[in-house]
Order: sequence, then structure tokens, then C-alpha cells
Amino acid sequence: MRSPDTTSRAEEIHIEIFRRMKPEMRLQAAIDLAQTSRKLLEQGVYIRHPDYGEDQTRLAAIRLMLGEDLFLSAYPEAKDILT
Repeated sequence: MRSPDTTSRAEEIHIEIFRRMKPEMRLQAAIDLAQTSRKLLEQGVYIRHPDYGEDQTRLAAIRLMLGEDLFLSAYPEAKDILT
């Protein structure tokens, strides 16, 4: 799916760059993107809840990623963390 702010040509170049990358480089790019996404999610939680400490912010972000049921199964002690 093409981003609305990216031209078709730019997308083709981007895809070609990824095709030429070694598998370990593509994996590292995916890991970097996942880490950046997690940090952005945590920043969003912190903006909505500036009173949260570091642990609360991290747990609230995890709750958003996992969904309610899985989060409560994995972190039953954190049931009072809001998102």
C-alpha cells in the first residue's frame, strides 16, 4: 500500500533498495522500524497521560499493542493502568 505522500517512482526506488539488501540488513531495518514505532506509541501515551511514570507509560503502550485480554493475561497486576 503506497503512502499518500509518496510518488509511485519514489516507492519503486524504495522497494528496489530493499530487494538489493542482504536479508540481515532487511531484518535490521524491520527491527529499527518496530523500535521506532514502539517509542512513538509510548510518546503518545505520555502526551495523553503526563502524570504516568516510566513503568506506567511502558505498560500502557504494551496494553495498546496486545489488546485487553492478552495484556491482562500477561500482566494481571497492571489491570489499573489506563490507556
